[in-house]
Amino acid sequence: MMFLQYATLGAWSPVLAVYLQEQLGFSGAKTGSIYSLLWLGCILSPLLGGQLADRWLSTERVLAVLHFAGALCLWKSSQATSFANLWLWMLLFAVAFAPTLALSNSISFRHLADTRRQFGSVRVFGTIGWICAGLLLSAWRKGYLGIRPWPSQSDALVLGACAEAGLAAWCFLLPHTPPACSGESPWAFLRVWAIAQDKRFLSFLYIAFIISTQLHFYYVLGGPFLRDLGVSTIHLPGTMAIAQTAEILVMALGLRIALSRIGFRWTLLLGLMAWALRYLVWATVAWMAWPAWVAVASLALHGFCTVFWFVAGQVYVDQVAPPGVRHSAQALLTFATMGIGYYLGTHLAGIVQDLFSHPKLDALGRVLLDAAGRPQYVTEWGAVFLVPVLVGLLCTTVHAAVFQELPGVGEVRQHAVPKAKAT
Repeated sequence: MMFLQYATLGAWSPVLAVYLQEQLGFSGAKTGSIYSLLWLGCILSPLLGGQLADRWLSTERVLAVLHFAGALCLWKSSQATSFANLWLWMLLFAVAFAPTLALSNSISFRHLADTRRQFGSVRVFGTIGWICAGLLLSAWRKGYLGIRPWPSQSDALVLGACAEAGLAAWCFLLPHTPPACSGESPWAFLRVWAIAQDKRFLSFLYIAFIISTQLHFYYVLGGPFLRDLGVSTIHLPGTMAIAQTAEILVMALGLRIALSRIGFRWTLLLGLMAWALRYLVWATVAWMAWPAWVAVASLALHGFCTVFWFVAGQVYVDQVAPPGVRHSAQALLTFATMGIGYYLGTHLAGIVQDLFSHPKLDALGRVLLDAAGRPQYVTEWGAVFLVPVLVGLLCTTVHAAVFQELPGVGEVRQHAVPKAKAT
């Protein structure tokens, strides 16, 4: 399940921006708008998905229906060439796919005996799926699969649709996971807000929201940045898979050790520090005109950014949430980060790119045009990546000052959801 879940995103997310800007001629703002739709879906639908799985339907059936719908929408997106049509189909895909991000975590937590020790070993297959999707796309474009290459770079969306359809079928093989109804309240998504009464959880949620707005300086702008450094379009999917390869190593070898030996506070802090360092390297490469391999090598820091912050954060939420609302607690985290945070972040990345871009001029001062007659632009990447550097440093400082280590799980749950307010 995790393999196909993230292969669906890994097929198109790292490289779609290049397709949108080079072949469809979208601006940075329009590119950010397309990327933001998945996270708009995380605002609109995850809490409903958590409600369905917590109270009304078995989780595996909810997942199957949503993934079938998502596969159809991705296929239609691959055929759209206008901004309006692509925007509509990607929005429908987002509404179907967004709830599954939280539900795939919560169904894993439901069937694992020790989430601190076992979840990393399960979640790592999502990263493997992301890498395999990128490598498969590169192989397809090179003609290694014995299949004629797709006529455009929308092949990334086609591959994502295939992975999504396979996942929909696979969901029928998942262990049966009926709703965890406790009889206390039929509305799990209302009761879960009581968790936010715990100041320790609330501080984590605030920082998670802020740092999540910076992720898409990597996903939206990473491809165009590496393309400007000289990485070819054919090799770009495989090159960006370096980040997910590092993610596998960190998740398989580092997460379990970190959580058991240094706890949530320091694990999350190291993850935040990696965010600022990764973007600092990129800004320095742009300013100092260092070779492209330096920026490519820094992709390895993505493993610490993702695993030590996001994956560890998902485990943290599972530890503090009461049993009857764990689906909805994961949905709350998804709503704050992958929803509002990512939605604002994709727009922010595109706006910042446009802010620090200017037309490319020839020796006579005339604006250069591409093959389609559109003006070519040059982006000041050093200034662009300075924004997430500063935000990352701010989040690191605040987390170090206010986040408190997790005490006994029972203590946090009792504090977060008092019995007197359970209904």
